[in-house]
Amino acid sequence: MSDRQLWSYKEIAAHIRVQPDTVRSYRKHGLLPPPDHVEGGKPYWYAETVRAWVARRPGNRGRREE
Repeated sequence: MSDRQLWSYKEIAAHIRVQPDTVRSYRKHGLLPPPDHVEGGKPYWYAETVRAWVARRPGNRGRREE
């Protein structure tokens, strides 16, 4: 089953336990995958996209998903 819920910077930040500005910085530096959807100029990612990125990103340091 796929998770088609869209996440903003805020939801991504909560998921990886950082501030939303940190997630914005990741995107600015090309460390975040391209958004799955843009609405009103704001980027959004599917939860499954974020979870896949978290699983393979450097610096994950063994963090576990909740």
